[in-house]
Amino acid sequence: MTEDKRRRHSSPVVDGLGKSASRAMLRAVGFTDEDFRKPQIGIASTWSNLTPCNMHINQLAEESAAGADEAGGKSLTFNTITVSDGIANGTEGMKYSLVSREVIADSIETVAGCEGFDGLVAIGGCDKNMPGCMMGLARLNRPSVFVYGGTIMPGKNHTDIISVFEAVGAHARGDLDLIDVKQIEETAIPGPGSCGGMYTANTMASAIEAMGMSLPGSSAQNAVSDTKAADCRAAGAAVLNLLDRDIKPSDIMTREAFENAITVVIALGGSTNAVLHLLGMASTVGVELSLDDFVEIGKRVPVLADLRPSGHYMMSELVAIGGIQPLMKMLLDKGLLHGDCMTVTGQTLAQNLGDVAPYPENQDIIHAFDNPIKADSHLRILYGNLAPTGAVAKITGKEGTHFTGRARVFHSEEEAQERIMDGTVVAGDVIVIRYEGPKGGPGMREMLTPTSAIMGKGLGNDVALITDGRFSGGSHGFVVGHITPEAAEGGPLALVENGDTITIDAVANRIELDVSGEEMERRRKAWSEPAPRFTRGVLAKYARTVGSASEGAVTDKP
Repeated sequence: MTEDKRRRHSSPVVDGLGKSASRAMLRAVGFTDEDFRKPQIGIASTWSNLTPCNMHINQLAEESAAGADEAGGKSLTFNTITVSDGIANGTEGMKYSLVSREVIADSIETVAGCEGFDGLVAIGGCDKNMPGCMMGLARLNRPSVFVYGGTIMPGKNHTDIISVFEAVGAHARGDLDLIDVKQIEETAIPGPGSCGGMYTANTMASAIEAMGMSLPGSSAQNAVSDTKAADCRAAGAAVLNLLDRDIKPSDIMTREAFENAITVVIALGGSTNAVLHLLGMASTVGVELSLDDFVEIGKRVPVLADLRPSGHYMMSELVAIGGIQPLMKMLLDKGLLHGDCMTVTGQTLAQNLGDVAPYPENQDIIHAFDNPIKADSHLRILYGNLAPTGAVAKITGKEGTHFTGRARVFHSEEEAQERIMDGTVVAGDVIVIRYEGPKGGPGMREMLTPTSAIMGKGLGNDVALITDGRFSGGSHGFVVGHITPEAAEGGPLALVENGDTITIDAVANRIELDVSGEEMERRRKAWSEPAPRFTRGVLAKYARTVGSASEGAVTDKP
């Protein structure tokens, strides 16, 4: 066995006469005698050609592998899965989306734990594989760097994937003919990269960089660019520096680092999914984080970025003016970030930001503190008799801050979608979609299809939608998700009836059902738990092991 502490995991696998068979296997994949004396660096690639978000990841993995090799390591590349939310939305297949986060974390832990990698680079480019990668790295707690695959370029006429979803609703309203819809469909996705607004992928990439687990600038680069290739190569080399200094994810993913991530997500107007994923990541690394932390941080952090879905600009346009580094410098100078947090550069966040130049004059993507998009957080954590343990809303203020309406109840996303499209849902309705939570779905589907239909039909200011499911980062409108306890566990959402009055107050952060306690108790006695929708396979396993959305919906919590 070696005294080289950088090889504490690979040494038991390849050192000594007793490991001749192990070395023989590795010689077949290209190892030389010299390679057995190097730290082994696993490169976790989320490549697949089933989605533009990940179709280019193998080339990026090759760059990271080259960077690790050049810095004195020996790289080995392996794949994990990915699924496409954009393709699966509105179907039964979407139930596998959040499940894939756990499968990805499991697979990275499994491969690295079995093979004895000393350090890792994980490259992700889609909503769930990014937090999945991070949770896998956190479980292993070996020197690691996360790399974001990068953002897509805008489609024709400044379109993106949300333009396609909303075009369907606009056609139902009569504003677009089928030829117009098809033209948007054909041109909105021009090539590789993650969805182009401040949707979940770009939100999570920004959060991970703010946390210090990506190299500076990694979250704001175009997917196909020299800067992204250089970022990947540098990440491979950075792992060797982390090995030399024995800096592990647990040294970086601290309580203060999560607070930094939340701060940046709010300033960017990021996705509600960040709440779910940051809670899950914190649980995995052993950091205490709760919904109330989003409330407290949200009181002092404004929304500054005019980015889609509620704003005007795309990520590629933020990339062009400097990405999120100048924004982080603004937040640091304002005392809103913890500058002493360690990062994967081996330097603190404040040191990384020391020489960052401000945004160009006259840009209007990132607002000044004295002219915010919203003076406090758009991520609203709501409580009340409909959500005793919390719910998550994304309220930018453009939707208003209060809504009172009559419940129109649906037991699935598909049922709600049909009634939105056929005109059953009308102004004044609070659309209730239940039994779509982590256990009830199972899988906590995104409600992008119905929210896009609402916007496309021109009802965005006239209806609200609440659910124990969740929302795409591309969803906007008066929407509340992650309602806990979920309906399948007997939460109050299961007891709502058509015509009940529901009030949502995004200032007082309340969501209330105007039904007496006595009536609620009567309904509760009449309610019975629905039979599991799946009894075998990954969805059944997920439903049996997943925890509450208010705690990150993780599957490995003791």
